[in-house]
Amino acid sequence: MIKKIVKIQLFIALFCVCSCSEGLKKDNSKDKSISHSEEKLNVLLIIADDLNCDLGAYGNLVVKTPNIDRLAERGVLFENAHSQYPWCGPSRASLMTSMYTNQTKITRNNMNLRNSVPDVITLGQRFRQQGYQSVRIGKIFHYDNPSAIGTSGNDDIYSWDQTVNPYGRDKIEEYKINTLVPRKYGAILSWLAADGKDEEQTDGIAASEAIERLDDFANTGTPFFLAVGFFRPHTPFVAPKKYFDLYEREKIEIPEISSDYLATLPELAVKSVRAKESQLNLEKERAQEIKEAYYATISFVDAQVGRILDQLENSGLDKNTVVVFTSDHGYHLGEHGHWQKNTLFENATRVPLIISAPSSENKGVKSISPVELIDLYPTLMDLTNINIPEHVVGKSLQPIMKNINASVRESALTRWRKGYSIKTKRYRLTKWGGNGELGYELYDHNNDKNELINLASNKDYSEVMDSLKVAIEQRIADASIKPKGLGRQFENAKPMFKAKNITFGDTHNLNGEINYFKKK
Repeated sequence: MIKKIVKIQLFIALFCVCSCSEGLKKDNSKDKSISHSEEKLNVLLIIADDLNCDLGAYGNLVVKTPNIDRLAERGVLFENAHSQYPWCGPSRASLMTSMYTNQTKITRNNMNLRNSVPDVITLGQRFRQQGYQSVRIGKIFHYDNPSAIGTSGNDDIYSWDQTVNPYGRDKIEEYKINTLVPRKYGAILSWLAADGKDEEQTDGIAASEAIERLDDFANTGTPFFLAVGFFRPHTPFVAPKKYFDLYEREKIEIPEISSDYLATLPELAVKSVRAKESQLNLEKERAQEIKEAYYATISFVDAQVGRILDQLENSGLDKNTVVVFTSDHGYHLGEHGHWQKNTLFENATRVPLIISAPSSENKGVKSISPVELIDLYPTLMDLTNINIPEHVVGKSLQPIMKNINASVRESALTRWRKGYSIKTKRYRLTKWGGNGELGYELYDHNNDKNELINLASNKDYSEVMDSLKVAIEQRIADASIKPKGLGRQFENAKPMFKAKNITFGDTHNLNGEINYFKKK
């Protein structure tokens, strides 16, 4: 009987030990799971709209951008980064899918991504698949700016867990905005030195929303992909008056371009820089006023970037967050006699791109290697140790971040309608027409950074031309291949219907015509 009792006690003891051990294993498993979650690098992606490289970090001595500059001091600045299409909608679709426009089939604004490539895994969607909170604030995919501010525009709902559509004083007081064509703002030069505080403007509200999300993430330990899309400096150039006061208008330089050089360009290149009659041959004083407004708006955006970076540091998240700052394409400010985008010149294709990773040993350095916006997707996958979807055709920039003298490609490719352009470290070659039958442009940046001397017919550059022609043909061919793993791909998807802009305070008749203009 005693032996039986001892056996029972021994059994109970062993059972308890095993149970406790199993419990400890489960607890350890939980700890490892929590630890794994904490080890995930977060990502903060900040995209400005229509921002060129007129930034202090890029060598502009006039524009005041202390916050973007300090981000550059902590990361890698890519001096030779280019958009794949110098127009908001196509560029953003390429950036968020890491595919060229020949592959996304999106070459116009107001097109829904899923109508062309319904099965694609977007950048935000990939982070969602890996347990991140994917949050959009403002404009990431295409919005009509400013008419769609406050709405979701042409967003992709599968990319995000949460979305925020800020709407500020700039929209409520839109009727006050100066414009070259009455009640036209988005595609026409327009500007306003606004009353009120930063936090009342749409982008100020976006920054406040981002700060609130960062605070939540810091408190909960949730891994995040936070994409903040500012609507400025896209037209209308609206910013509080204090940012206009940073600049002396009469000292702002406006390029003086002889129209004679137009005779050296292919017809389609000429059309691209002469497209908007209302913006041609502006008087110097008016041009200075408009350029001052663009610069003021850049400084306003810079201040909002600073607010977000401050919160990142105050919360301690900066130690575990990759920060990216970029734009969807560049912008002309009178260069080539042109204002805004939609060309294949450096002014429209080149974008700022700064990546700051907490684990990176290289900080405050610059790369001159040609890179593309579609390279951002695989770069972020590499930095966060996430497997890259098969359809991604961009190249990770991590090798450059480790070795600033490295390169991942020989040229950056940009398309605009019937033209393609490649930019190497030294040259730009642009081809118009399927076989180049509509003309070529060649620019040597060693001698002509402003791209005003077309060398395509210069015999001294014949070998360069021949070499770059082969290169551009190969780039176009590769960019036209349907990527593996993409799934369905549809040609000729139609853009959404676009109604006329309605400025709050105006009234319209049943035909949509304005019958009352709200006065300033």
